[in-house]
Amino acid sequence: QVQLVESGGDLVQAGGSLRLSCAASLITLSFTTNGWYRQAPGKQRELVATISPGGHTNYEDFVKGRFTISRDNAKNTVHLQMNSLKPEDTAVYYCSALRPGTNYRYWGQGTQVTVSS
Repeated sequence: QVQLVESGGDLVQAGGSLRLSCAASLITLSFTTNGWYRQAPGKQRELVATISPGGHTNYEDFVKGRFTISRDNAKNTVHLQMNSLKPEDTAVYYCSALRPGTNYRYWGQGTQVTVSS
C-alpha cells in the first residue's frame, strides 16, 4: 500500500522557518508530480507548491519567494522549506503524489504548522 508520511510541522514564531518532509513508500516520487497542500481551520484545502518529474517547480502566489519545494530522489522524499512564516500560514500541510499515468492522487496524513504572531 502506497504511503506518504509527512514530518517537520511545529509551532514557530512569525518570521521563523520550518522544513517539512514527506517520505514515500511503494511509489517512486521522481516518476510523478508531487505537491504540498494545506488546509486551515474552516477553509478548503489549497495547493501550495508542486514539483514535476523533471524538477520543474510551481508556487502559489502567497508563498512565492518564501517557500521552496525540492525532492531527494535517492531518499524518495519531498521537502518544503518554509521561510518568513506568517500567522496566515498556519494550517495542516499535506503531501501529495499522483499515481503515475493517472489523475488519482495519494495523500499523506498531514503535519500541523502553527505560526504565532
